[in-house]
Amino acid sequence: MNKIISLVLFLLIASSVLGQAIGTVDKKTKEFYIPGNLKIEFRVFGYQFANDATRKMICFSSHVGDVRANYNQCPLGSYFDTGKMKPEDKILYLGPTGSFAKMSFVSGDGKKTVFYLPKSSFTMK
Repeated sequence: MNKIISLVLFLLIASSVLGQAIGTVDKKTKEFYIPGNLKIEFRVFGYQFANDATRKMICFSSHVGDVRANYNQCPLGSYFDTGKMKPEDKILYLGPTGSFAKMSFVSGDGKKTVFYLPKSSFTMK
């Protein structure tokens, strides 16, 4: 009985951690960021289109293997947080698209790449 209760509690805690928003969009600047040193495990992907079955374009993860080797081969890269991106790179919020948000990855040389991030992975502040 104790094992069952422990398992149920673990699943409840794990599901709430996975459902937490890890990023923030600044309402004024529309810039997206994920703070460093989050105390939770997470993995968030940005997709080529507003559908999680399409190509993974960018990854934010607390897992070293995801980030160091760009395990998912994301063309925009894999990062622990937005502070680990190149200083001149940024991500801008463009607007909602169903359960996703349209985002723009702007590199230091001005090149823009659109991708879609699940709305559940960030909040607006």
